[in-house]
Amino acid sequence: MTFYRRKRRMPQVIIVSLIDIFAILLIFVIVTTTFKKAQPQVTIKLPESKSAVAADKSDEPVVLSISPDEQLFLDQQPVTLAALKDALTPLLQRTPPPPFALKADKKVSYGFLVSVLDALRDAGVKGSMSAFTESK
Repeated sequence: MTFYRRKRRMPQVIIVSLIDIFAILLIFVIVTTTFKKAQPQVTIKLPESKSAVAADKSDEPVVLSISPDEQLFLDQQPVTLAALKDALTPLLQRTPPPPFALKADKKVSYGFLVSVLDALRDAGVKGSMSAFTESK
């Protein structure tokens, strides 16, 4: 009696379906990725407010941060109180000037905060300035 031996097929990987799976995974990763703005390396505990309202987000403001040890940061760049006016001059010469926002730690002394606001007024910052707070 003679037995016929069947030839075995070589195993194959179906690439077409793998490409579909990789495309779906790529779309999933892109959609679920969050894009965050770089934050300065300063830890600031913001004061809480019960009556504050969110400002319109028409333009990205120039943020002036004050750390608990009363160091100033203008858009993540350290600046001294004496050099604040010189750092703000090129920003104020833009047309239109960008909006400004203040982000101060709640441990900052009131006197230092007033001197920063005076330096801003001397530099030519006009109008209302947004302030960052934490909501309850």
